[in-house]
Amino acid sequence: MTKDKYIGIDLGGTKILTAVADDNGEIIARVKLATETELGQERIKKNIFKSIYKVLEKTDIKIEKIKSIGIGSPGPLNVEKGIIYESANLPIKNMEIVDLIEKETGINTYLQNDANTAALGEKVFGVGKEADDLLYITISTGVGGGIIINGKIYYGHTGNAGEIGHMTVDPTGPKCGCGNYGCLESFSSGTAIKNMAKKAIENDESTLIKKLAKDQKLSAKLVAKAAAKGDQKALDIFAKAGYYLGIGIANLVNIFNPEMIILGGGVLKAKEYFLDRAKEEFKKRALKAPADIVKIKEAVLEDEIGVKGAIALAMQKVEG
Repeated sequence: MTKDKYIGIDLGGTKILTAVADDNGEIIARVKLATETELGQERIKKNIFKSIYKVLEKTDIKIEKIKSIGIGSPGPLNVEKGIIYESANLPIKNMEIVDLIEKETGINTYLQNDANTAALGEKVFGVGKEADDLLYITISTGVGGGIIINGKIYYGHTGNAGEIGHMTVDPTGPKCGCGNYGCLESFSSGTAIKNMAKKAIENDESTLIKKLAKDQKLSAKLVAKAAAKGDQKALDIFAKAGYYLGIGIANLVNIFNPEMIILGGGVLKAKEYFLDRAKEEFKKRALKAPADIVKIKEAVLEDEIGVKGAIALAMQKVEG
């Protein structure tokens, strides 16, 4: 029986999105299951297996037709050994996920950091198709990234390259979740935007954010609502996030000289309040030659970027 299908798994803190694709990477069927993190590591493992079998049940495809499986997961990971060490959003400790899936299914399986799979997804199936050298930046709860060089994921010596959110953009800045001060993530992430809004409320600054937060949970999305109504403090917060994002992009362009920077993540839904500021600051700070050639694009795969990236990972590993 010819093996000509692939499975991609996007493992997240709230959901597992699994899809089966043909040899062109076109999704044939998809299944979304709750991760059920509250029930612990063993349940997460069982739900991963369940998602594989359920997606195959939706088609006439037998498991023997699957050539390989790719899985994208939050880290830190050991990509070579196929281990998820731990995750802030998953109650996982040293899960040998690749070995577990291979023993369950008999199919070669490959693990990668979720930001790297997103980068690969945009490279293979999205806006980055024409670029061999690109950087993907996700601006969400945190700030993450993936690096593609010569069409392949750049892992770094120990597999931990791409921690874009933890470059220092202001050493006098706020403390980041990683323990350092002034990381890009501590200025430009959804969490940072929320924290700046919280500080404004605590300082009793005049802002619509305070009024909106009485009825809704404080978040970057709420700050965007205030910005949409012309609230100056909300606009200032987004401008600050954009300013530091621009510094970060300039640093990356100067170091990597990419063809393309791809921006994704939920915070980008509020792009009208910070993206122009980021581009303005990037142009001021980046060296002219690499700045003139780089294209800054928005991700197009949206909610399926993780699973499409996992499919691309499975395909790329087989193709070498």
